[in-house]
Amino acid sequence: MKIYNVKIYTMNKSRDVIDNGWAEVIDGRFTRVCNGKPSEIDDVDIDGEGASLFPGFIDAHTHLGLTTNGVGVESEDFNEESQPNSAQLRVIDAINPFDLSFEKAREAGITSVLVSPGSMNPIAGDIIAVSTAGRCIDSMVLKRVGIKLALGENPKMTYLNRDETPCTRMATAALIREALAKAKRYIDDKSAAESESDMPELDLKCESLAGLFDGGLKAFFHCHRADDIFTALRISKEFGLRCALIHCTDGHLIAGELAEASAEAIVGPIICDACKPELSNITPKNAGLLAQHGVKTAICTDHSETPIEYLPISVGVAIKHGMTFEQALEAVTINAAEIGCIDDITGSIEIGKRADAVMFDSNPFEIASEPKLVMIGGGLHKYFKTVKYN
Repeated sequence: MKIYNVKIYTMNKSRDVIDNGWAEVIDGRFTRVCNGKPSEIDDVDIDGEGASLFPGFIDAHTHLGLTTNGVGVESEDFNEESQPNSAQLRVIDAINPFDLSFEKAREAGITSVLVSPGSMNPIAGDIIAVSTAGRCIDSMVLKRVGIKLALGENPKMTYLNRDETPCTRMATAALIREALAKAKRYIDDKSAAESESDMPELDLKCESLAGLFDGGLKAFFHCHRADDIFTALRISKEFGLRCALIHCTDGHLIAGELAEASAEAIVGPIICDACKPELSNITPKNAGLLAQHGVKTAICTDHSETPIEYLPISVGVAIKHGMTFEQALEAVTINAAEIGCIDDITGSIEIGKRADAVMFDSNPFEIASEPKLVMIGGGLHKYFKTVKYN
């Protein structure tokens, strides 16, 4: 299949924009991305009629499928509040791909997402990147990308009411350090074992955290307040972890320090209010200010805090408050892919990458805009031709 007569925003390393181009898709991957018009056009090929083709949008932090659209607490599966360290949990075991929100995501042009457990536990479990198209979650998984950790009010208030640790920010950080230190020693003991009898007793929590130390997984820290953000960076430095800052609400107050630390921020939800004390400094200018300081920035909905179909509108709000169009586009394509550790799979229109793409005949981040085409892994999930009126 070819998509031609389109302006292609490749979002490759040099951010090339092809004013009049075409892209070829074979077996679910981009095989050609070219200027001009293809020499041969078949019936299955698509005339973009001058519209713009973008990489499929990526939401870098969601709880998609962990709480069913339109259903209450009966279907909420994203917070295991029975123990503060639940590193052994696999989020794949709770995702419901038949949740209507997957369809709403596709309709909005969102082709892949990171799905994370909630933030009530200091260590919540793993994070996976998934396609928004499919029926069986096992075949929708793109990659296991990280471990979810949380600082600040959520874990503190969850366990304070039970009179058990952690009840303070100090205890939350200490619990995370203790678990990481134990996992590191567990790994070292396994490496040092000379026989099966020398191996340490199986510890699924340590096994899950092990990927943080070999660079295979990234530590994703839930953090709003500036001091919590610095704690996330401090712990990551102590243990040599790659990390990403989820929410990063006070990031605009410390943007210079974050840039100096080469921090990565997943900002959002943007369409929300200051519903708890640690959100007192929330501003829609946050993503733009971080990007302007050189902090690699993505934008998320934190679905279901903000419904996932409002990701493009959230980006539009960020543009209204100072983000440039290119910075905003990066925030839901290549930046989201790089922060989410899936840039080898998606996030740009390049030869060899998964054919995830959206096509608009207007600014994709305006409230009235709707994608003309949504392609996920080479499959068309939405396509309609322009209706011209006299």
